[in-house]
Amino acid sequence: MAATAGPILVVNPNSTVAVTEGIDRALDDLRGPETPEIRCLTLAEGPPGIETQAHIDGVVAPLCRLASGLEDEAGAFVIACFSDPALAELRVASARPVFGIAESAYRQAAAGPGRFGILSIVEASVGRHRRYLERMGLLAALAGDRPVEMAVEALADDPEASLARMTDVGRLVVEQDGADALVLGCTSMAPFKEALAEALGVPVIEPSQAAVSDALAALS
Repeated sequence: MAATAGPILVVNPNSTVAVTEGIDRALDDLRGPETPEIRCLTLAEGPPGIETQAHIDGVVAPLCRLASGLEDEAGAFVIACFSDPALAELRVASARPVFGIAESAYRQAAAGPGRFGILSIVEASVGRHRRYLERMGLLAALAGDRPVEMAVEALADDPEASLARMTDVGRLVVEQDGADALVLGCTSMAPFKEALAEALGVPVIEPSQAAVSDALAALS
């Protein structure tokens, strides 16, 4: 892999710095002396959490402006929001590879031996996920999608309660829906990957890791 490639810029489109820090820590296992730098950024103009269609639509223009200003130095862009806002727009505007974390996570999960489930942030996300999977031709691989019904800020602020709630809902996805793997449907869930995998006994896919892995492969 070429160490001279520009950095992989992982952009969190919400303005909660604690979420960016959690993503950054989750990517430590992918860093190495022979790989491009992985740099995590926070979109200051974004909402505290991206939970509605209005939030998604509202970050498209700021994301495009940010990426335009970083185009010359970037090796690749990763949009670190599970709604993949501005993915299509950035792929048109940028000469760099652009990855959406949901798209990468879905492809990784669908390549597994069984069906996968999604741990969503709120009920309103479930329909968006299903429509996205249908467009990708992967809806048949979905076992179930259940929301934890916690705000992004709450997940970051109260880790003990967040893990308990995610474990309870994740158990329903595994035991009742029949999921053989679990996709984390929000970047604020990144710090809980290992604990959830241990508690639930199935592989847990953290989408930022999936997308950065794809970016590293593209730059190799």
